[in-house]
Amino acid sequence: MTDPVSVPFLDAANGRTPAHTPVWFMRQAGRSLPEYKGVRGEGSILHAIKQPETAAEITMQPVRRYGVDAAVLYSDIVVPPHAVGFGIDVAPGTGPVAEQPLRSVADLERLRPLEVDDVSYVVETVKLLVEELPASVPLLAFAGAPFTVGSYLIEGRPSKDYRYTKAMMYTEPALFHQVMDRLATSAVTFIDAQLTAGAGAFQLFDSWAGSLSLTDYRKFVLPHSTRVFAELRVRHPEAPCIHFGIGCDHLLPAMYGAMPTVGPRVLGLDWRTPISDARARLGDDLVVQGNLDPSLVLAGTDAALAGTEQVLESNRRADGSQHAGHVFNLGHG
Repeated sequence: MTDPVSVPFLDAANGRTPAHTPVWFMRQAGRSLPEYKGVRGEGSILHAIKQPETAAEITMQPVRRYGVDAAVLYSDIVVPPHAVGFGIDVAPGTGPVAEQPLRSVADLERLRPLEVDDVSYVVETVKLLVEELPASVPLLAFAGAPFTVGSYLIEGRPSKDYRYTKAMMYTEPALFHQVMDRLATSAVTFIDAQLTAGAGAFQLFDSWAGSLSLTDYRKFVLPHSTRVFAELRVRHPEAPCIHFGIGCDHLLPAMYGAMPTVGPRVLGLDWRTPISDARARLGDDLVVQGNLDPSLVLAGTDAALAGTEQVLESNRRADGSQHAGHVFNLGHG
């Protein structure tokens, strides 16, 4: 009988003791790699994503180079609204840009529900990767959470104050919830398509939720993110789910609570919250992902290794052993 293949990422995500602390990095799929620059080509990232063989190759590059324990799909959180023709692109050096932001009920009509056929190229990329990846390295699906994607559509570009988004929340709450509801449905469809095609886990990026107060998060965002996780748990009960945001220390209990209590769930931490602090607040059985300050990677090897030791120390149990429920990652992309 053949021994089962060790999958450290899935072991850690399920709170089982892994063979070693699993590692993957947000934004690992390309960006800094010379081989990425060699195949990426010119133009929008969305053009490269639409080419399954190119997207699969870019996803594989860091797996080959670094031997990471999970491959994160080369995609982008604005793929769903782009795929349905809302009118959003990713401008080099800027980020997601919509020439006609979503500011009215009429604009909502451009955000029709996502269908799997709209993202057939993503499904094909996933299938290619499932065939190529080692059995010990699962593919991670992902999508942007309704609030973060919605903020790009409403603001029209990256924002520091989210003035239009917050204005809609308070002056047109019905419209805001319609936007969130439609984006939640799209997130479920998008992640479901990736998991059905063979991805082994998923992350919901709510990168900009930290711009909200806890009160606003609970009222305007939490119900929609909760629905995404709940519907995906029904469809894929064994798939680990990861919830991540930046500057969300004040939201961590609510974000953790958005994920179903049944089945594997992982809370992503940015570099501001020590792992030990999160477990003190949310329970010793908390499975976490994170959380090296990405600036330390840029500061050089010594600084990066020192920061890594600090992260591992924060994950250490009282008896000196490493807590099983830890996926090592950066605290941001």
